[in-house]
Amino acid sequence: MQRDGTRTRDERSGARTRNRPAAAVHRPLRTAGLAGLTCHLALVLWLVVLRPLPVPWVYDTNLTPLASLRSSTGWQVVGEFLLLAPLGVLLPLAGGRLRAPWLPSFLRTTGASALLATGLEFLSSWTPGHVLNVDHILLAVIGVAITHLALVPGLRRLLRDRRPRVRMPVPASGAAPAPAPAPAPKVTTLVGPPVARARAYAEPTPPTR
Repeated sequence: MQRDGTRTRDERSGARTRNRPAAAVHRPLRTAGLAGLTCHLALVLWLVVLRPLPVPWVYDTNLTPLASLRSSTGWQVVGEFLLLAPLGVLLPLAGGRLRAPWLPSFLRTTGASALLATGLEFLSSWTPGHVLNVDHILLAVIGVAITHLALVPGLRRLLRDRRPRVRMPVPASGAAPAPAPAPAPKVTTLVGPPVARARAYAEPTPPTR
């Protein structure tokens, strides 16, 4: 506290930390989320991004949103939706927080999925048979957002309710009362006759004749 009555920066940060504690990280969930995220991205890279397509010709690069949907079939659109949709669950699971607010979690998940989708799309454009298409990024992010809103809030609530809670044991109504603790043993002291104290002065000597 300063002289003018204002708090210092450390005091303000400490007060904010006590009022709003950070969400605890669940280690097993975080480990499972990181493992699932790694496996899913490796599968997408191997089967979709880095796999060349033997086609006689390809479309031009599309940088106009939703322009390539006219020439796409329904199955292709559904496939783009489902390509990165598991990230809507795996990214929050990799964070390992069960009490995160839904809006910040949604924004973090969609932002991270947009970056991943953009990186994968640029990487696939170097593979033979693939071209850069901005609609693939948009559809992938929309699929991640829908999956997150549909599953993550309910799963977090379910996991919070199923976590074990520590309760104090309550004695039953007909149970016998607990035995009283044994009294401490008494220590007896032996009292003897008083010990004569040594005199602090010398006895007077009789006069010599």
